[in-house]
Amino acid sequence: MSLAQWSLQNAKNKFSAVVEAAKQGKPQVVTERGVPAVVVISFEDFAKFRHAEKMAVPSFNEHLLNMPTDEGEFERSEVFLREVAL
Repeated sequence: MSLAQWSLQNAKNKFSAVVEAAKQGKPQVVTERGVPAVVVISFEDFAKFRHAEKMAVPSFNEHLLNMPTDEGEFERSEVFLREVAL
């Protein structure tokens, strides 16, 4: 899929055309000095990406709940307290 590219100045001059193309599901690349700088996409596509991003990263609570358990048993090391003069 070849993305449409616009120079920054051209994108400024024809911003409504950039937006209309993006709304039709065609991402628009805006370049600065010939180097891709940003991509203009529709809000619908943006919302899909944000939803997918949120689904891919578990919350901290989910991370803790998915930790393996050891049935509550563990070995305590024998650490002796030192004497302190008060």
